Amino acid sequence: MGRFLLTRVIQSIVTILVISMVVFLMARASGDPVVLLASDKATAQDIALLKQQLGLDQPVPIQYWVFITNAVRGNLGKSLADRGDVAQLIGERLPNSAAIGIPALFLSTVLGMAMGVAAAVKRDTWIDKSMRVVAVLGQSMPAFWVSIMAIFVFSVLLRILPTSGMGSPDHYILPIAVLTFFALPMRMRLMRSSLLEILNTEYVKQARAKGLSETAVVWRHAVRNALSPQLTSFGLTLAFAITGAVLVETVFSWPGLGLLAYQAMLARDYPLIQGTVLLVAVLTIGANLLVDVLYAYVDPRITY
Repeated sequence: MGRFLLTRVIQSIVTILVISMVVFLMARASGDPVVLLASDKATAQDIALLKQQLGLDQPVPIQYWVFITNAVRGNLGKSLADRGDVAQLIGERLPNSAAIGIPALFLSTVLGMAMGVAAAVKRDTWIDKSMRVVAVLGQSMPAFWVSIMAIFVFSVLLRILPTSGMGSPDHYILPIAVLTFFALPMRMRLMRSSLLEILNTEYVKQARAKGLSETAVVWRHAVRNALSPQLTSFGLTLAFAITGAVLVETVFSWPGLGLLAYQAMLARDYPLIQGTVLLVAVLTIGANLLVDVLYAYVDPRITY
């Protein structure tokens, strides 16, 4: 186990470095932020002075070295738009994203697994077909469109929920519901496909032959061995749940990390873009590392 963890940690560090290089270059490919920051009457000398103040007059390799060495120490730089500390800006928005992301992750996990079990046990019945329709809709409809339709129905037509912003508990309902709707299909389909395969194995047939009830066979024997794919999807969606969805937060004007990243992209705010993407990368890689360790405890057949 120790050698495995050491290997995975080294792989994770290398992956984070590669991601930091890619996002560093992609951010600069979006355009020059000085064009947006400088006034219309700015002279060439003014623009050159502004670039020097922002540290954009240095060669790109030097800029990256400054960024990555500071990031290791927890310093993500200053925002180009308002000169605020990037780490502080992210820290202020992160709890807001987690406030809707974590409940959505919990609901999608519980509902998705329950729906997947029901679809597998009632295979090819109207229950199974209904669950598959929900999964297809959740994976095919754009997030921004579903968010707009939710606002139109529940806020404009029915007038029972607020349209946007963050305040009372009612403001949380629509963003959480939309995020749950998009995270649920993957969990449901994974549970259904895994359970269908396991229900045809010999040890499940033997459990039935011993006279165990179908409920005991499904929940005590089959479901536990179908949890490995769920762990994988949990690792992939944990960072998404914590950092929030860019489109959903933008439509609902939710002051989370997703909206912050969207505003940073519009302003070509290099440090803020780099900081948000790097945080998502660290959370995603860390979650997957945790999932790799949990595999052995969930499924005894897996060894390191």
